[in-house]
Amino acid sequence: MESGQWTIEKRSSFRNDSFARDNENVPETGCLSIIVLGASGDLAKKKTFPALFNLYRQGFLQSNEVHIFGYARTKISDDELRNRIRGYLINDKTATKGQSDEVSDFLQLIKYVSGSYDAEEGFQLLDKEISEHELSKNSLEGSSRRLFYLALPPSVYPSVCRMIKQCCMNKSDLGGWTRIVVEKPFGKDLDSAEQLSAQIGELFDEPQIYRIDHYLGKELVQNMLVLRFANRFFLPLWNRDNIDNVQIVFREDFGTEGRGGYFDEYGIIRDIIQNHLLQVLCLVGMEKPISLKPEHIRDEKVKVLQSVLPISDDEVVLGQYDGYRDDPTVPDHSNTPTFATVVLRIHNERWEGVPFILKAGKALNSRKAEIRVQFKDVPGDIFKCKKQGRNEFVIRLQPSEAIYMKLTVKQPGLEMSTVQSELDLSYGQRYQGVTIPEAYERLILDTIRGDQQHFVRRDELKAAWEIFTPLLHKIDNGEMKPLPYQPGSRGPAEADELLARAGYVQTHGYIWIPPTL
Repeated sequence: MESGQWTIEKRSSFRNDSFARDNENVPETGCLSIIVLGASGDLAKKKTFPALFNLYRQGFLQSNEVHIFGYARTKISDDELRNRIRGYLINDKTATKGQSDEVSDFLQLIKYVSGSYDAEEGFQLLDKEISEHELSKNSLEGSSRRLFYLALPPSVYPSVCRMIKQCCMNKSDLGGWTRIVVEKPFGKDLDSAEQLSAQIGELFDEPQIYRIDHYLGKELVQNMLVLRFANRFFLPLWNRDNIDNVQIVFREDFGTEGRGGYFDEYGIIRDIIQNHLLQVLCLVGMEKPISLKPEHIRDEKVKVLQSVLPISDDEVVLGQYDGYRDDPTVPDHSNTPTFATVVLRIHNERWEGVPFILKAGKALNSRKAEIRVQFKDVPGDIFKCKKQGRNEFVIRLQPSEAIYMKLTVKQPGLEMSTVQSELDLSYGQRYQGVTIPEAYERLILDTIRGDQQHFVRRDELKAAWEIFTPLLHKIDNGEMKPLPYQPGSRGPAEADELLARAGYVQTHGYIWIPPTL
């Protein structure tokens, strides 16, 4: 989608007809106001404002048309907010004068408004400040653009959205718009997610709502569609006839580190698997969309989710690392898993019988996120190399972004012996000097452009919760218990046993090593 246009797809179940007719193919000429609600919180300081700064210094946010407003309950001045943010944008000790000037120029675009999240007074003041900015830019009333980023806990989404609707909307439809970005978690189960969706949906049309999952902004996740559908090499292989199993893995080598109270309310499945890893599964498993239009892509993702069979209890392993409950913010008898391996099975023609193994955990022996597609054994193994391992296609999402194919080759020398090696596209080596954008930069820019391809649609969210809610309720009710595991380990041994039962064959004697620059 071109940056100068906003197009709403003609999809009857997700549009308001009059809203769509008034805004289709309207050039965006009005000034842009970005409002960060929860501006004094960690998410805003560590992710939202740095992403806006990087867009600014790359020229995507022009100082003559954009202004940034911070809104929160904390009573601080404009300069106090700017000083809090500055340290997350630049290291003053190592920065050049030019870099420091660039940061200072950006910070001058930020104005702070203090107010409550559930009372009109603060939002009326916010609207007054935004309107004054729009007036100062000679922006025609109704042509301005307002982007509200809710860097807030979901519990206040309904009241904040109500205040925005009552006090801060763009006044008419002369090419302008109002858009809302909401962060996960989108509820805690199916009922709470549906309630939250209904509350926000009463106030805003679906094309105005951007449910952000930052994993969809990662470079290697965005590469999935290109890899799968632009390469003839993969088209005939990507099915149950050739693929034995798929692993989607998220591993951290540290624990909750001060976030124990928050984490304990959600657990590893709600925090990572039900959203981030399930979104990746959709891109691995979906059929080719008829075009790259956002709704066509999201239609195919929904079909995958609706094809997932109910999770079997014997294909779940939960874990909790020793020492997790030592955190004073965590209940002494917490049943919250910090590790989970879950096998999902997709009931359709392409994937029948292929296990999709979603695995996530904290306090493990390594830090990485990757997609691992393992192919079936070669029939008639004349080289007797089966014991070395199978062909695997691996997409390393973080760190050391890479795409590599594990394959069997002849060991150099006079003997006819085989060894595992790889065809390797390591981004740090192949794309030297190229900065890979942060996920939040890409997704905020998509929001400004009106491109919802990498955001979660309401029916997609519902389908995701339908998969995991029964399992989550069993955990919440104490019917399923996490197994203890040592920090710095691979997690519970039972998880590796589950992988073996699902058909995953571990490679022996081979380790992929990221190339050094």
